[in-house]
Amino acid sequence: MNYEVIIVGGGPVGMLLAAELALAEVNVCVLERLKETTPYSRALTLHPRSLEILDMRGLKPKLLETGKPISTGHFAALDTRLNFSKLDSSSNYTLFIPQHDTEKVLEDWARELGVGIHRETEVKSISQDEHGVEVTAVGPEGKLVLTADYLVGADGAGSIVRKHAGIPFVGTSETITAILGDVVLTELSEPSIFSQFNEQGQIMVVPLKNGLHRIVAIDPERVHVPKSEPVTLEELRSAMVRMLGSDLGISAPYWLSRYGNATRQAERYREGRIFLAGDAAHIHFPAGGQGLNVGLQEAMNLGWKLAAELKGRAPEWLLNSYQSERFPINTALLRNTEVQTFLMGSAFTSEMINVRCMLSDLLLVPEANYKLASHISAFNIQYASAEDDLPHELNGRRLPELKLSSADGALRNTNAYELFRTGSYVLLHFAEDDRIRDVVEATGAKCIRLVCASLELEAPDWSDVHTVLVRPDGYVAWAVSRSESNPMNVIATGISRWCIHPSIR
Repeated sequence: MNYEVIIVGGGPVGMLLAAELALAEVNVCVLERLKETTPYSRALTLHPRSLEILDMRGLKPKLLETGKPISTGHFAALDTRLNFSKLDSSSNYTLFIPQHDTEKVLEDWARELGVGIHRETEVKSISQDEHGVEVTAVGPEGKLVLTADYLVGADGAGSIVRKHAGIPFVGTSETITAILGDVVLTELSEPSIFSQFNEQGQIMVVPLKNGLHRIVAIDPERVHVPKSEPVTLEELRSAMVRMLGSDLGISAPYWLSRYGNATRQAERYREGRIFLAGDAAHIHFPAGGQGLNVGLQEAMNLGWKLAAELKGRAPEWLLNSYQSERFPINTALLRNTEVQTFLMGSAFTSEMINVRCMLSDLLLVPEANYKLASHISAFNIQYASAEDDLPHELNGRRLPELKLSSADGALRNTNAYELFRTGSYVLLHFAEDDRIRDVVEATGAKCIRLVCASLELEAPDWSDVHTVLVRPDGYVAWAVSRSESNPMNVIATGISRWCIHPSIR
């Protein structure tokens, strides 16, 4: 079987990437060893930026059907929570939603777009040359041999793709482990999120659906138990009694698990025609609920770039920008999870309690809280401008939810995110210059949606914008100021630089 892209791993990252490629009419398949979507809650949150990018594809309403918006998040389970409601977005909250529900929405979308999904299929070998990739796998119908132009490993921490590509997984092994359980609590008076840190350990209780609660505990008496050792209900009960003074009537465990603080990052995210995304590219202590969200953002970053390459319209530098853009962001992610791990699990002493109290007090300062909330939610990301793009403060920043109207009535106080349903570039033109259509047509770019509009509401940093090219993942490629002396030439050059392969310019 021949494809343009094969994705190994059918979790949220793999399914979103597959859907993004299919949206661009790329022939793509997913190979997943599990028979069906995970039955466990696993990752429980979608952060604000993840909700924004999924909103751009029209998926947010479906997620809201089962998820619960919560206006706050946490850093190291400190008492003062991060206030997402101050973020400039209609997605100014974290959506509390079990991973299996997120996976189901993304898989349904991928299937609607025609993605071939092969479940109960285990990859056995991978090889590549300058022309493509070959994968040998075993599925319900026996041996499969598949070929593709590119392969993406979204197959988790133990990634077979990463191993076959020969990419080192650099970092540190686990030094502590924590435990979790999805259980019934019969003696909890009111279902609410709460956490406690004392000299007996750190514990968090989170209500789930169907009468379950998630218990997460870092137990100083058990932090050196290997990740491979199964968790028992009695182990979790004992930790609760020591930390809370009660086991809250714990019973009926649905899922018990142990996880560690191993912190590693792939030395590179690309080897020839093979790419890595999600946990295949980096692992860390799951602090602040960031892992799944970062993986989704990687899928959005890589999808349109791979599609552009396959359709012959990518500039030579574009595909390599996946590494240059995402690697430093994930390095920063590993550092912040290491800090959180230190604050949550390195010591359970009066000194550490005092440190945590001081940091909680600092987060009462609105500016400090906002800065950390922006970091955890990924609102702080600003990619570097492409070489030769004219400088502008908007370059590389996320597109906010601008409210747009147009003279022809096609747009009436429309959220700009609605323009990205098809996954194309969007060229927003605000200067009412009739030459713009001829300029876009003359470039020969086929992947741009031109929108001539005006701002319904004032937006910071946007008052001087003449025209802006927004990437399919919702980040500004470049912006042109109204003060530019020759804007049409700059626009034409910018479109050519981002959207046209040098051979056809």
